[in-house]
Amino acid sequence: MGVLNLTPDSFSDGGKFNKDNKGLKHALNMFESGANIIDVGGESTRPGSKPVDQKIEWNRIEKFIKSANKKIPISLDTRKSEIMKKGIKLGVKIINDVSGLNYDLETINVLKKYNTPFVLQHSRGTPENMQNKPYYKNELLEIYDFFEEKIKFLKSFGIRHNNIIIDPGIGFGKNLKHNMNLISNISIFHTLGFPILVGNSRKRFIKEISGKNDTKNRIGGTVASSIYLMMQGVQILRIHDVNELLQGIKVFKELINR
Repeated sequence: MGVLNLTPDSFSDGGKFNKDNKGLKHALNMFESGANIIDVGGESTRPGSKPVDQKIEWNRIEKFIKSANKKIPISLDTRKSEIMKKGIKLGVKIINDVSGLNYDLETINVLKKYNTPFVLQHSRGTPENMQNKPYYKNELLEIYDFFEEKIKFLKSFGIRHNNIIIDPGIGFGKNLKHNMNLISNISIFHTLGFPILVGNSRKRFIKEISGKNDTKNRIGGTVASSIYLMMQGVQILRIHDVNELLQGIKVFKELINR
């Protein structure tokens, strides 16, 4: 899943693709490099960010969705039911809600009505406050319980199981210890029986581990963690540098298959 932020303020590429046709060009590049789907967003949910009015959010992404949806499969990164509805009507294939469907209670009705696949992500708090000393007694079990309870609720509401993808939410209300524990034990979530998506690309944990070897794009840390996640059976990786990751995967596969 290639990442396309059409915002002025996303944590790693805000302001880079939100003018002219740069977003469409970048999306096509990622798709041609081998991304299966492009995840587009018009609201930053980086730590400390504030909610964006839905008219502003829609204005940022509408033109892109209209011009790209015939060429490439699109996933829509939004917390708002009205944005979801408009996106689905324009051909969006997957909804990616970082709030775990908790930000806007109408989202569940939209997803049921249109029978649209979606990513159910775990997060603690809101983007404004989620990194203020996040605490868990046992992050693995608490996040596992969150998925179990939420999926049970969604099923009772009439949401089809084959429409659900789960995402433990690396960096969303988690510190380095929580993130490392989640990544190294990610296979526990397979027992829930759903595809797993992980957004590890360029995340802060790479900086915290690499120290003086940190870089702006954090490609090395992204590739290393992505290959580890793939070896644990994770089905979907949400990635900024699609070509570089696929280069790493091809070399790695060739070496272990010889």
